[in-house]
Amino acid sequence: MKEIVQQENTVLRKTAELVDVSSVTQKEIQTIVKEMFESLATQEDGIALAAPQISYSKRIFIISPQINSNGTDTPLVYINPEIISISKDKKSMEEGCLSCRWWYGKTKRAYRIHIKAYDKDGKDFEYRGTGLVAQIYQHEIDHLNGILFIDHAKNLREANPDQK
Repeated sequence: MKEIVQQENTVLRKTAELVDVSSVTQKEIQTIVKEMFESLATQEDGIALAAPQISYSKRIFIISPQINSNGTDTPLVYINPEIISISKDKKSMEEGCLSCRWWYGKTKRAYRIHIKAYDKDGKDFEYRGTGLVAQIYQHEIDHLNGILFIDHAKNLREANPDQK
């Protein structure tokens, strides 16, 4: 498990490097993915994590298995994700980030998105997400492009549960 870095860390502001697809099943990438899931599991309110959030400048993000607890088949590992299409209809959604701990605000996100990526076995796939899944995709791809939600969120506020 690695510590989740916070917004001051410069790795979060870099465009993450593409992963060589032929290396996806090799130890380095598999270890990164394993560490991402371990780190995410330590955060009871975490639902996704990008590799830069644990100091790896790689184009990888994961989604918590709890997202699939409602019977969806949402993939959990996304390597070199790319947006194929995104809906014009946008919704203002509450958002937070494990790397901007305890900050929350409203972001405008497309309600539907279609992406392509590689899974943990190096197989390519496409997936269409709506609602929360679409929001996650956009948030995590922003991370891979060096963008934090606080860069465009409205009505930012701090809500640390330990400071009552």
